[in-house]
Amino acid sequence: MFQPKIPTMPQPTGLITPHAVIRPTTITPGTPVQPPAPTAAPVPSRPVVQLTPGTALALVGAGTAVVLVVGTVLVSLLLAVAITSASVAVCAVVLRSLIASDAKRR
Repeated sequence: MFQPKIPTMPQPTGLITPHAVIRPTTITPGTPVQPPAPTAAPVPSRPVVQLTPGTALALVGAGTAVVLVVGTVLVSLLLAVAITSASVAVCAVVLRSLIASDAKRR
């Protein structure tokens, strides 16, 4: 009673069902009825990707290159933030000393 009921998702069958086309027809006695259109054949599954040693080596090399490039960009951004914060701190110290020396003169 207290357990939740989880709806199940419909599973794909791989069959393509065409949309129904509704045509206004008048059927009179003696008029032959057209047979329904044949259904589409099931689509074959996608081919399986096979990794050869050369392909695996290329993937590893590409992954390594991506990691190195992203790491370089992140380190350079961190370095830029560190340099900016250090320069702001130096400016703050200089301004503080200027204001303090100006106050002593008065």
